[in-house]
Amino acid sequence: MLHRRLNRSRARARGKPKGEIDMTPILDMTFLLLIAFIITFPALQNGIAVRLPTAGGDPLPTQKEPLAVTIRADGTLFLGNEPVSRETLAERVRAAVAADPGLAAHIRGDEGLSYGQIMEVVRLLRHANLTKFSLVTESE
Repeated sequence: MLHRRLNRSRARARGKPKGEIDMTPILDMTFLLLIAFIITFPALQNGIAVRLPTAGGDPLPTQKEPLAVTIRADGTLFLGNEPVSRETLAERVRAAVAADPGLAAHIRGDEGLSYGQIMEVVRLLRHANLTKFSLVTESE
């Protein structure tokens, strides 16, 4: 008889839905995604690996997202994260400046580059009608 009572109470308990939701798996996934985005976002912004020179100074205030021009130690040019030739760089920058005359560029050059190589890229940008640019360095 006791066995029958236990079986009935178990059957009633199984048939009733729970009145609460377990939030632990949802929070675990949320924190996992948050950490993944925190780790990958800086890599997306500055995906080209170069050794920047160190220098003092204040960071520049920017209202719009500037163009990212990167020059590797071997002289390879990148616009954003895409490798480009010198001619393609000039064409794309010229088109971007035509669409937005207030556009700026951040030039990231490897510290092993000569001054002349950096100035050649600056000259290309100037000929593409880009007048606002900055040279990116590591803070001391």
